[in-house]
Amino acid sequence: MPDSRPLKIYAFDPSRGHELSNYMTVNARYEKVKPGPVGDYVAVIDYDASNGKYYEPVDLDSPAVMLGGGLEPSESDPRFHQQMVYAVMMETIRRFESALGRKIKWAPDRGPKTDPHHGKLHIFPHGIEEANAYYDPGLRAIVFGYFAAGEEDVGANLPGQTVFTCLSHDIIVHETTHALIDGLRQKFTTATGPDTPAFHEAFADVVALFQHFSYKDAVLDAIQRTGGDLHRPQLQADAKAEGEAQIRGEEAKPNPLVELARQFGDAMGMRAALRSALDKKPDPRLLETALEPHDRGAILVAAVFDAFFSVYLKRTRDLLRIGRAGGAVGAQGDLHPDLANRLAGEASKLAQHFSNICIRALDYSPPVDISFGEFLRAIITADSDLVPEDPWGYRAAFIEAFRARGIVPEDVGSYSEEALRWRPPDVVDPKRPLKRCTGLTFNVLGEPNPRQTDRNATVLHHWASANREPLGLSTREKEFRVLSFHPLHRVGPDGQLCFDYVVEFLQERQERVDPSDPQSQKFTYLGGSTVILNQHGEVRYAIVKHIDSQRRLASQRAFLGRVGVRSALATYIQGGAGRDLSFAAIHRGF
Repeated sequence: MPDSRPLKIYAFDPSRGHELSNYMTVNARYEKVKPGPVGDYVAVIDYDASNGKYYEPVDLDSPAVMLGGGLEPSESDPRFHQQMVYAVMMETIRRFESALGRKIKWAPDRGPKTDPHHGKLHIFPHGIEEANAYYDPGLRAIVFGYFAAGEEDVGANLPGQTVFTCLSHDIIVHETTHALIDGLRQKFTTATGPDTPAFHEAFADVVALFQHFSYKDAVLDAIQRTGGDLHRPQLQADAKAEGEAQIRGEEAKPNPLVELARQFGDAMGMRAALRSALDKKPDPRLLETALEPHDRGAILVAAVFDAFFSVYLKRTRDLLRIGRAGGAVGAQGDLHPDLANRLAGEASKLAQHFSNICIRALDYSPPVDISFGEFLRAIITADSDLVPEDPWGYRAAFIEAFRARGIVPEDVGSYSEEALRWRPPDVVDPKRPLKRCTGLTFNVLGEPNPRQTDRNATVLHHWASANREPLGLSTREKEFRVLSFHPLHRVGPDGQLCFDYVVEFLQERQERVDPSDPQSQKFTYLGGSTVILNQHGEVRYAIVKHIDSQRRLASQRAFLGRVGVRSALATYIQGGAGRDLSFAAIHRGF
């Protein structure tokens, strides 16, 4: 049985044609699949709800398809659309599993177990005739839309041509990431403040953008056309114009590495990509007014990529200096192919590191109500746990980029690494003794059996009941849940195996948006903690969201009160205050 399955895809989207080696091959992890494709993780169901028809499913295990390394890219063949969605999703899943050190899980499937696709994520490549694509937590599905481009200012598209969102690499990765976050942190879809939907959007964009840097030919071309400065939004033209450009070859082109969903943006008449990695200069005041999820999320995206590009410039400064001294950098900034290859390799490797850092930080995040500042703390803690020494200043770059954009973590004394790291409860409050959790058993190299899972849940619940206060669980609320638990095992740069457990505890109660009005709308108020235990059952970190915090409750009431009246978020919350986000509404017009 082979280890991987080669499948052809578009590296960006169909509008780029063969440019920048837009036709590429992904080596998806091999698994036996049924026509669809239907595998262990996903079930591609090509039903077009707008036209009430099914499309013929692709059989990736057929000899003809396997010998050809998958179907050839095609805008008109629905079977290739199915192949592309499957291939890009499996590559995104692989990256998450590599970063987390375990198999991913989707959010719990509460549908009937008689469903032949129970437990899998449902994928509809042609689900709606609309300029939209979204993850639906209720359906446990990703729905991709298709639509007619506008008649004017549609870029590389033909006026009125059909644009398929399932053929945009960026859109597929973005939606898959929403589903992966929901599997890791189920309560991140609950609207608790402006950072909640913005974080979901930003994180999905971050993963999609970092994936660009795995496209070797695209990175090489951008390296050559920017003189090694990959953060530049424009690539140099093929020829220098004397005065105003007269032909297309004399026009600068957008840098595809730092923009998202160019075809979609063009088709909507924007004459630009949908979003970019570095959109605006750092402005700490923007967070005060940016409430729309994409606008606010763009601030977080920019902070992450500011850190990435700053470290890239630091790591490649010596190469460029040597190149200039040795004549490998021309007068016009042209680079010798050997130097360009070295820079491209450095950029790709660094992008993978930064993507892993961000993904690993999810395990170090609170179970509910995440803020941008808490994500910074999660990044710093997760990375320093795995790589204590930081000679290239990765963490310093993150801190400075977040600080420049006004992202201020709560309950810390400074922006130092020491202050930003999460701390164990007995350090925060030595007066609260904390007992070890004993009796946990995990099959580190495989999946736990149901009996083992039930036994671990019971052990954790009994232990947390006896240690409520230091774990951040209210004694006023009788009930709490063990929402999730799993082992963490990663290999650090020194080859040492790191092994911990991460557990989510959740408490909830009903509150009114306006406590002075007995008729005011109710919402579910959440609290709890993420607890990281070492292999001996000792608590290393407790990332707490106190349900007894009056400050948190007042802040959430104020937010939901604004949403109920008028807000940039009002249309994005299903059913009003305290409900889950509607990704279909957030992504309309993507």
